[in-house]
Amino acid sequence: MPLLTIHHKTVYRYARPVAFGEHRIMLRPRDGHDLRVLDSALVIDPPPMSLRWIHDVFGNSVAIATFDERADTLSFVSTATVDHNPADRFALTPDDAAYFYPFLYDDEEFPDLQQFITPQYGDPNGELSAWARRFLDVEAPTLTFKILSDMTHGIREAFSYRKRFEHGTQHPLDTLRTQSGTCRDYALFMIEALRRLGIAARFVSGYLAMPTDSAHGYVGGGSTHAWVQVYLPSAGWIEFDPTNGIVGTRDLIRVAVARDPRQAIPLHGVYLGPTDAFLDLDIDIKVVSVGENAAERETA
Repeated sequence: MPLLTIHHKTVYRYARPVAFGEHRIMLRPRDGHDLRVLDSALVIDPPPMSLRWIHDVFGNSVAIATFDERADTLSFVSTATVDHNPADRFALTPDDAAYFYPFLYDDEEFPDLQQFITPQYGDPNGELSAWARRFLDVEAPTLTFKILSDMTHGIREAFSYRKRFEHGTQHPLDTLRTQSGTCRDYALFMIEALRRLGIAARFVSGYLAMPTDSAHGYVGGGSTHAWVQVYLPSAGWIEFDPTNGIVGTRDLIRVAVARDPRQAIPLHGVYLGPTDAFLDLDIDIKVVSVGENAAERETA
């Protein structure tokens, strides 16, 4: 399914008209070798007083909206059509510097990767480190791809996926102890485990294309999705989705990359009014092939 259209609608409802502060919108897919944005649109109601686009510190596309009128409903509708051509399945060869673990990053690259190698969350009793070392062979070296693949599939098979309604991402130790979480929790957990092995990893936010073949057994569709990128010498940034056991970008549409999940929130803003004014939030996300989209319009 090379041509995909992503429809993302978010609606906030309030008991009475309220004012709105600045909103940051991070919904536009991120161009790359495997992903090209052909068309995109963002419709906001009520229309913002100003809307400007920037690239953040990671090169993500961010829209910043400011408002000058009150309303009891605030909606954001993002539509994007992308040409998605995932590369063939990723594999390292014996000639690659990272074929075996442990490996060294180039002296020129290491300063830029250090923020993605340094753990960001505490592990006072070494539980997370111990879990990560389970994927190393008793006698070094270990095939690097084996570590990454086994960890990706190990999380999917051993942990229980569950939706959480609390804001934010839970601490990696909570994910380890409960053996459960959302896709964002899984991604952060795997990132922190890899960082304790000295492997550069970062957070990815985006969308999951749900194939019509139900045998894939994917979870996490119908909402924004999250996974992991790992940087390997000579191979660059490679995707791993521990929620669905995906290696590479098959069925994954990248929107944003970040050091920490808090830097890749799809939609963030505030309203100005009584705390009890907020009623509910409704999010509707569909990722369809362009052919399916046309068929839906014909039968409508």
